[in-house]
Amino acid sequence: MELLHAINWLYVASGFVVGFLVGLTGVGGGSLMTPILVLLFHVHPATAVGTDLLYASVTKTGGSFIHSFNKTLDWKVVLRLACGSVPAAIVTLLVLNYLDVKSAGTSSLITKVLAIALLFTSVALVIRPVLKGYAEHASNLPPEITRNLTIATGAVLGVLVTISSVGAGAIGTTALILLYPKLPTVRLVGSDIAHAVPLTLVAGAGHWLLGSPDFGMLGSLLVGSLPGIVISSSIASRTSENLLRYLLAVVLVLVAWKLLG
Repeated sequence: MELLHAINWLYVASGFVVGFLVGLTGVGGGSLMTPILVLLFHVHPATAVGTDLLYASVTKTGGSFIHSFNKTLDWKVVLRLACGSVPAAIVTLLVLNYLDVKSAGTSSLITKVLAIALLFTSVALVIRPVLKGYAEHASNLPPEITRNLTIATGAVLGVLVTISSVGAGAIGTTALILLYPKLPTVRLVGSDIAHAVPLTLVAGAGHWLLGSPDFGMLGSLLVGSLPGIVISSSIASRTSENLLRYLLAVVLVLVAWKLLG
């Protein structure tokens, strides 16, 4: 009974909606969860980001196990991304600690970076079909350039995700489509999900040390989101992916405008 009293059913409902949309569209939960916490529940941006990072580390771990079991990820790509993202996340956490993660200035920084990341995500959602068509006819870059650009991509994602919790989904997969045009999209998606596990764990643990996550909120979000992901994944093949992707892109632009307003 005490456990039931500890659950906030509004957070559970929000988690279910986000999990349902993630299962249908494949967009990272941070693009949806963090704006909901900030705009609807008026959660401090740092608390929203820290909580969502730990939330993502749990959900991404489950997803990466499934992709690993199905052999739909490339560990070389995962390692390259992590070589850039994990050090970048650590440096970003040190900067946030120096700035004071709960200060007004840091709150404004997080909100602005979140808005920018949402805009990039919306663009990535719209142009992904075009990039898929390009990938069918493109040639791979020289191996050394591909490796270096992948590490650099990881570094950019490390900064974005640590500050805003957004970027490891649509943005990461879009970048990988450009860098590895000959790899099947499912392997790129799987690699991006697997890479998000160490990134969100490191970034989430850092925010934990900085005192920003809310574990009661985290539990309620997981109670709602996990069933949402399972249900939507089972019906995803019967929905219009293009329509959902474009609608979500419009919503993300509107949310970014609200955050910047």
